[in-house]
Amino acid sequence: MAKMQIPKIPDSQITPEAVWKERRRWLQMAGTAAASFGLSGFVPGARATTPDNVSSAEGDLWRPARNAAYDLDEPLTAEGDVSTYNNYYEFGTGKDDPSRNSQAFKSRPWRVSVEGEVAKPQEFDLDDLLRLAPLEERVYRLRCVEAWSMVIPWLGYPLASLIKKVEPTSSAKFVEFTTIMQPEAMPGLRSGILDWPYVEALRLDEAMHPLTLLVLGVYGKPLPAANGAPLRVAVPWKYGFKSGKSIVRIRFTREQPMTSWVRVAPHEYGFYANVNPKVSHPRWSQATERRIGAGLFAPREKTLMFNGYEEQVASLYQGLDLRRNY
Repeated sequence: MAKMQIPKIPDSQITPEAVWKERRRWLQMAGTAAASFGLSGFVPGARATTPDNVSSAEGDLWRPARNAAYDLDEPLTAEGDVSTYNNYYEFGTGKDDPSRNSQAFKSRPWRVSVEGEVAKPQEFDLDDLLRLAPLEERVYRLRCVEAWSMVIPWLGYPLASLIKKVEPTSSAKFVEFTTIMQPEAMPGLRSGILDWPYVEALRLDEAMHPLTLLVLGVYGKPLPAANGAPLRVAVPWKYGFKSGKSIVRIRFTREQPMTSWVRVAPHEYGFYANVNPKVSHPRWSQATERRIGAGLFAPREKTLMFNGYEEQVASLYQGLDLRRNY
């Protein structure tokens, strides 16, 4: 069996810590100056695309009530950070590449194929999905494998609402998510970092869990392209790469799917990817994290088991060795 080649991201494509710290300091200073001149709403450097997936006829669709059961007693990450500091390699490997390089991305028309081990396979367009269940706002922690985190007010509804509509068969054990490829709008597709399209997956019970959200908006508006427009999933107890973005296919399977990162770097990015501070990434510790936007001198925070959702999800993994099944 041929040895898997782990893709190496050139150092030139990784933003040095000193550079992004200085840039964030400048943005904070510029934002303060803008406020003093009455320029509220202007965020220097925020170039994220807001997709054309909303019409005036949608009324209050993007202003749903916040679900208090999923709120957090933590400050929200600034919207400018949420939309301009991302991992989305289809647009590039730099954290600001998705916001800079997604201007040509098209989120209309959009169709999602649901297939595989289901009694009612079908296609949904975006309007179908927007009205499949009532939108609600949920504040979730996002923890990325590089040891940075955010607190984000997503808009969506439980993925279980969609799953129940297509009626998985008794053979369905996993749910696979495939991201769109738009070569003309996604310059990162020309790289060899991953085998495109991007594929992620969950066990069916994980996908059905009430915390697993089908996300269509953030901060009271449709998702920007940099955040996975027009729809993605959010699985808050797992590292961010498990939450598929810009989904065009959902497939129910009997066997565990081969996901993108497991294919190229299985010893670094496991299928489960549960946030576990006791299991280090081969190249860095996961015991602490840096909260984006907390300030230059804020201390690193202790990483919580299951990203703070242990009480809700630990029962899913009873008897599973979370060091071996990382």
